[in-house]
Amino acid sequence: MENTVSFTAMKNGTAADYHLLERLEKPFLALTADRVIEELKRAGETTLEGYRITRLEHGLQSGTRALRDGADIDWIVGALLHDIGDGLAPQNHDRMSAEVIRPFVRWDVAWTVEHHGLFQMLYYGHHYGWDQNARDRYRDHPLFNVCAEFCERWDQSSFDPNYKTETLATFEPMVREVFARKAYDAPVIRENEVTNLMGETSKY
Repeated sequence: MENTVSFTAMKNGTAADYHLLERLEKPFLALTADRVIEELKRAGETTLEGYRITRLEHGLQSGTRALRDGADIDWIVGALLHDIGDGLAPQNHDRMSAEVIRPFVRWDVAWTVEHHGLFQMLYYGHHYGWDQNARDRYRDHPLFNVCAEFCERWDQSSFDPNYKTETLATFEPMVREVFARKAYDAPVIRENEVTNLMGETSKY
């Protein structure tokens, strides 16, 4: 059939098959930002059980705090989407959220989102008999202080129903700009650099 591969097992695919798939995938990839925005909207349909705000409101509040602190676009989008994986992967939402953004943002932003769940335990772990200082295993990591500050300034503080939060429309252009980038582009990922929440960059 036209626009259909010849194989029923991947190992039997031809170069023509895989070039076809590459071409057909491009429109799907181009709509990644749309799917992320729709996922955010779905997060607004249910409350965080027991909390006073929805999942969307938490993301918007975190992103708003980053925006008002003067953070750059990578940190703002990272703050907005740091819990985007919560709907499908509540037990490891931090890692799933990081994988959503990893191809399109600096590595330090993705690392921080990936580890924020562990760092957040500082605030509540002891109430469950857990090690609230479990994050100390990363004490010597170049992003320890950055992740700790991310949690303190933008995550743990963003459950306030009275905080005046920007709307999703404020962030949508930023999401579209970030997800329109070339995936895993070295000038974007910037390995061996750390940019703190205020935009100060250092090598390590």
